[in-house]
Amino acid sequence: MRRLLREPLFHFLLAGIAIFALAGRVGGGSDSAGQRIVVDDVTVANLVTGFERTWMRPPTPDELSGLVEDFVKEEILYREALALGLDRDDVVIRRRLRQKMEFLQADMADRGEIGDAELLAFLDENPERFEVPASVTFRQIFVDPQRSNGAPEARAAEILALLQSDPDAAGQPLGDATLLPPILRRATPRVVSGQFGPGFFEAIAELPAGSWAGPVPSTYGLHLVLVDELEPSRRPELGEVRPAVERELRAVRRSEAGERFYRQLRERYEVVIEDVGPSTASP
Repeated sequence: MRRLLREPLFHFLLAGIAIFALAGRVGGGSDSAGQRIVVDDVTVANLVTGFERTWMRPPTPDELSGLVEDFVKEEILYREALALGLDRDDVVIRRRLRQKMEFLQADMADRGEIGDAELLAFLDENPERFEVPASVTFRQIFVDPQRSNGAPEARAAEILALLQSDPDAAGQPLGDATLLPPILRRATPRVVSGQFGPGFFEAIAELPAGSWAGPVPSTYGLHLVLVDELEPSRRPELGEVRPAVERELRAVRRSEAGERFYRQLRERYEVVIEDVGPSTASP
């Protein structure tokens, strides 16, 4: 019972202290400069722009008046909250302010044009980032092990012999029905692996182009394959990937500039990292 009586009293005292501090701020002797709020043309234009983006029309005079008054209210409460120290020890506010500082620094580092010479040098130093992957165009005939009476390899060999002796045989209904595509054009290793399973691209890349070969095993069974065209991976020309190279280079520069900016700021501070003993360490 005593605990129930003490807790409301404790919270009441805390509320009273906060109200007293706030009253001191409102009625105190702050200088007039700190209490001056100017709503200029730029501020009003920003309020109007924000309203138009939301409602797709300009505000009425009454709505604009409400926007201005809400801005003034926000500014007053923001200043009073800072004066009371309400921004301190707040993880959300700390992280938001950190983000704004990082955004500000990144925006400053991201200005200026980047010439082709710099882009080309970055491309030469990082070819793996922009490599055009290998691709293959091929046809396939599927042999289902479950429909081959326990001898899928022998059945595949029979079909292969027919294809090699009669090129027109490929137009006949050979092999087994499947949802796998009969033809893939300029498919990258990622696409081929997604369709046929790991290792299938590497296997068909070793086959001679222009003739039926196999069988090549996949996740689903055996395949007779005709490779029409195989394009190896290559380093692209700058004109093919210029936007990507510029985007990557700017990201690298922002990261490097951000680290330099932080190191310069850190030099202004004395950082003391105290040892935490086992008795005081968090579990």
